[in-house]
Amino acid sequence: MQLPRRALLSPALALGLLATTVGVALAASLSLGGGSLGAASATAPRCTAAGLGVLQVLSGSNVVSVTVSGVPSACGGATLQATLNNGTTSSSGSTTVAAGGGSVSVTLASAIALGQVGEIDLVLVGP
Repeated sequence: MQLPRRALLSPALALGLLATTVGVALAASLSLGGGSLGAASATAPRCTAAGLGVLQVLSGSNVVSVTVSGVPSACGGATLQATLNNGTTSSSGSTTVAAGGGSVSVTLASAIALGQVGEIDLVLVGP
């Protein structure tokens, strides 16, 4: 005895409808709480908020070091990092600030052409 084609489709259709209903019910039970992302922050003490003077020291037409002036004594013992960038090349160096502050010279790892230096970044780490 052969079942009509309609009888075979009915259990398959019922199973598909059941799976869809269960899927929708499970999705509806998910909670979509409004969480937020965040980051911790901490206040880091500064040895200075004042402006510092920067003088580029040349060898021929290349910057080989920078002299930073106006470093307060509160920065004594800190490490001063200097980075020069001309858009295609960058060079950096670092040195320790003397206890009395004052002027500090930072020698660069490699010289950069004077006319192309577009950015000088200074970072004091410590004391």
